[in-house]
Amino acid sequence: MAVTTRSRVTPARRRLRTVVAAAGVLALAACGSSEPEVPGADGSLSIATGGTGGVYYPYGGGMGTVLSENLEGITATVQETNASVDNILLVQDGGADIAFALGDTTADAVGGVAQFEGREVTICTLGKLYNNFTQAVTTSGTGIRSVADLRGKRVSVGSPGSGTEVIALRLLEAAGINPDTDIQRSQLGVGETAQALRDGTIDAGFWSGGLPTGALVDLASTGQMVLIPTAEYTEALASQFGPYYQTAEIPAGTYQGQTEPSPQVVVPNVLVVRSDMPEQLQQDITRTIFENEERLTTVHPAAADLDAATAGDVSFVDVCPGARAYFDQATG
Repeated sequence: MAVTTRSRVTPARRRLRTVVAAAGVLALAACGSSEPEVPGADGSLSIATGGTGGVYYPYGGGMGTVLSENLEGITATVQETNASVDNILLVQDGGADIAFALGDTTADAVGGVAQFEGREVTICTLGKLYNNFTQAVTTSGTGIRSVADLRGKRVSVGSPGSGTEVIALRLLEAAGINPDTDIQRSQLGVGETAQALRDGTIDAGFWSGGLPTGALVDLASTGQMVLIPTAEYTEALASQFGPYYQTAEIPAGTYQGQTEPSPQVVVPNVLVVRSDMPEQLQQDITRTIFENEERLTTVHPAAADLDAATAGDVSFVDVCPGARAYFDQATG
């Protein structure tokens, strides 16, 4: 996904030359240290995304292209990962520079709870991107029509270390189902989940992602996919974990054969970086992404939700100062 081009030197590109040079000095000073390199110091940016069948991966690929084309001295690439939990740990440890993450997972990381207990995480966000819809899916022959119906069934809760797994386990518990004893649990990515549903090796699966999700589009084309509503548990999740859990509907017609809206739990997606990324680099990355909304929308329709006026309205993680500066300029 890396793209390197020669194009006109914009103000952002001139500024970035200085930023990268300064970051390089810091990186040299840190030689011999066990601390991760300052993000962007070597002229590369690695974007932690998710599985190839989801939204993060193609969206991240589009980001990598526009960043590589517009920021002088930068080559951006994408990593296929297990998504949110994995991504945040990669950023913290220097294995990635930019990461997609779900709001609830990000809140856990900042609070040092759940999978992040005992881990120091120092991140900030470049802004909200779009809402992830919980998409609990089954096939028409299973008779499953609610989360409560999953008791005793074979259920995929998402990849290990993914935001999908976090919300799936919380939803099951909210429905009174013990994920350890009341279901036959598997941990599959969205592509594997869709294939397992086709093959009949699982009865249902969870996915948290944007609309539409490619792997589910393919599954729905069989005429057998059924969406399981989850919105009845929004209030319980928000009360226990935080107000980032909200309700929204998957519009009718999003997937083949879906004739009615499907009410689901939604949670915002954010883009996170380590807090020591240079402020000017934060600002230039944010500007480049938000000013290329139209182009990114051709990669995935979720990019149409990019909005500088609301992207900084985040309460569960600090907005990076460089991103805040861009939002203030763009909306001032």
